[in-house]
Amino acid sequence: MSTHPQRFEILLVPEHAEGRDPAHLAEVAIRSAVVEATGETGASGYPRYAGEGVEADIDPETRTVEALLVDGAELDYGLSARIR
Repeated sequence: MSTHPQRFEILLVPEHAEGRDPAHLAEVAIRSAVVEATGETGASGYPRYAGEGVEADIDPETRTVEALLVDGAELDYGLSARIR
């Protein structure tokens, strides 16, 4: 049985967004998505999460997005993915 979180909210924010305060990041996010564990491991070696057009490999220990596809494409330059 996995002890990893089963769900995360990913915020796509402009790269220049400062801080880690979830409320602030939510205000400046251009898109958000709730992703749920798929039970698979991504190419990065981390658990795969998917939902609302977003697929992400997330390191559950550090809450870092290691790989990300948004609507089947890589993230545009100038955007950053943050976990809330």
